[in-house]
Amino acid sequence: MTTVGMLYPGHSAEDEYPYLESVLGDDIHLPVVHTSVGGPDEITTHEVEALLDLGKPERLLSGASEIARQHAPDAVMWACTSGSFVFGWDGAHQQAKEIQEAINVPTSSTSLAFAAALRHLGVSKVSISATYPEDVSRHFVELLGHQDVEVLEMASHDIASGEDAGELDHDSVIELARSANAPEAQAVLIPDTALHTVRWINELESVLGKTVLTANQVTAWYGLQLAGRAVHSDQLGALFRP
Repeated sequence: MTTVGMLYPGHSAEDEYPYLESVLGDDIHLPVVHTSVGGPDEITTHEVEALLDLGKPERLLSGASEIARQHAPDAVMWACTSGSFVFGWDGAHQQAKEIQEAINVPTSSTSLAFAAALRHLGVSKVSISATYPEDVSRHFVELLGHQDVEVLEMASHDIASGEDAGELDHDSVIELARSANAPEAQAVLIPDTALHTVRWINELESVLGKTVLTANQVTAWYGLQLAGRAVHSDQLGALFRP
């Protein structure tokens, strides 16, 4: 059994991880521990200051301790794109390093998983379709720029919170993905772990005519890489194909 623990903020699309388990095989376990969320309503707001609070060390280290104690994972992922990329390239690495040092388990985050997936696939030109406001999305563009990924087109949909993003249905996700698909882009990135996407990745690739990388997909893939497992599937897009 290979276990990758997921530190997941709030409640929106965490049901994607049991689905990923069902697709990837009986010996893959992707347990979720919910990290604390700031604010009286416990809502994961898409604002820079709120996202910096969401990714504070005390929130992540508390969740990491719980997941280490309950599941003895082979690797751990901070399953939040915006709550890692708002800290910048160096800050996102420091965030993962602090967790790894605390529980002595290989650790990374969703934003760094996107970077790793692009390296793995040899992709350097992308489009981004983001649920966030533009000022938040720009932080993702800046992070990708640290490994010379060129963003040819970006659509920012200004969805207020992760919980709101989690309510988008199949047709809404397809339309969101269509909103940024520059002809020369090698891949379209959809970066919110609050958004349901993994059941539709093959369809998204067919509709857009290119590789599609989505947040929970890359998080699971990179967590398994850190755990020393190369797992393949024909249901989860180009990233998981042999």
